[in-house]
Amino acid sequence: MSAAVDRRVVVVTAVHAPSAGFLPEAYESLRAQELPRGWSWRWVIQEDGRTDEVRGRVPDDARVTFHQGRPGGPGVARTMALAHADGPYVKILDADDLLPTGTLARDLAVLERAPEIGWTTSRALDLLPDGSTAGFPGDPDEGPIERGAVLRSWRANGFRAPVHPATLCVRRDLLLALGGWMALPASEDTGLLLALDAVSRGWFSRKVGLFYRKWEGQATGQAAHVDPAEREARMAVVEARARALAGFRPPPPLTD
Repeated sequence: MSAAVDRRVVVVTAVHAPSAGFLPEAYESLRAQELPRGWSWRWVIQEDGRTDEVRGRVPDDARVTFHQGRPGGPGVARTMALAHADGPYVKILDADDLLPTGTLARDLAVLERAPEIGWTTSRALDLLPDGSTAGFPGDPDEGPIERGAVLRSWRANGFRAPVHPATLCVRRDLLLALGGWMALPASEDTGLLLALDAVSRGWFSRKVGLFYRKWEGQATGQAAHVDPAEREARMAVVEARARALAGFRPPPPLTD
C-alpha cells in the first residue's frame, strides 16, 4: 500500500433502492468526522442489485465510489465492497444510519495504539421516526472485550449480542481472513461479530458511535426476519461457526 492508503479508513455501505434516500444524511455524518492529521476516509457504496434508483443519491465527492452487483442481501453487498477497500481499517455504516461526530477518530485511536485489538464497537442509539433517540440496556464497560465474551453473553441472553454489530470497525486483513460477512439472509453482521470475537480481542466505547435508524422499510422490521424456523437455523449456524473458529487448530504438517 502507498503511504496515503496506509492512513485511510474505508467506510463500507450496502444499499438497496428503498434505503437510497437516506444516503445524503449518511454522507453528511461522514463529512462531519475529524481524523488525525494525515488520515483520511473513503466511502465505498455497494448497491445490492442493479437499479436506476440509487446512483442519483450518491454524493459527488472524489472520496466516494459507487458499485453495483447481483442482489444477494446486505452481507453479500458488503463483502463485494471489500474489493475496493484499500485501507488498513474497514468501518461499517448502513445506508440508513448515521455516525456521530468523533466516531471514526475514536475507532482509529484504539486500533492504532493496541495491535492486539482486532475490532472495535461502540454504544448505539435507536434513531426513531420523530427524531428522538433511545438507548439499549446493559452496555458493557468501556475497554477491551476478551475473546469469547460476546458469544457467552449472546448465548445466555436469548441470542442478543452485548454490543451492536453495525458499529464495527475492523482490521481489513482480519475481515478478509474471516471471509467477510456470512452468507445468510439476515444476521450476517451478527455472524461476523461472533467470528471476530472467536479469534481476536475487541474493544467497546461507551461514547455513542451510531444512530441506528428505525423505519418501516428496514429489513429487520420485516416479518421474514423473525420467522421462527429460519431464525433458529441462522442462530445455529452463527454459533457453530464461532465455536469452530474458537477451537480451530491447524493440522500438523505432513511427514514423509
